[in-house]
Amino acid sequence: MKTKIETPNAPKATGPFSQGIISGGMIFTSGQVYLTANGKLLEGSIEEQTHQVMKNLKAILESGGVTFNDVVKTTIYVTDMSLYGKINEIYGSYFSEPFPARETVCVKELPLGTKLEISMVAIKSKI
Repeated sequence: MKTKIETPNAPKATGPFSQGIISGGMIFTSGQVYLTANGKLLEGSIEEQTHQVMKNLKAILESGGVTFNDVVKTTIYVTDMSLYGKINEIYGSYFSEPFPARETVCVKELPLGTKLEISMVAIKSKI
C-alpha cells in the first residue's frame, strides 16, 4: 500500500507524480528544484536556490511525519559540477552525523532549465 504526501508548503506536483509517497515505512520524495510554493522559480544565487530546494524537501518530509534526521539516501542532480562545492556546503548544513548515503550526478539538463534537483528517501518507522 502507498499513501500520497501532499503539502501546500512545497511546489504542487503538476504532472503524473506526487510530491512524495509513503510505503512500507519509508518516504520517497520526488525530485525538487528551486520552485517556490507558489510555483515560481527562485531567482538568485546557487546558495539561495539550494536553500529553496531544501525548504521544499523539508516541507514534504514533515508532511509525511519525518525530518532530515530520518533521511537515509539522497540523490543530487546538477548541470554544472563547478557549483558542487557551494551546493554541498548548503546541503550539508541541513544534516548531522551519520549523514545520509548520497550520490551526485552531473546531467545535461533538468526540468524548467534549473541547475539543481534533489530527491530523498527517509525511514518513517522502524521495521
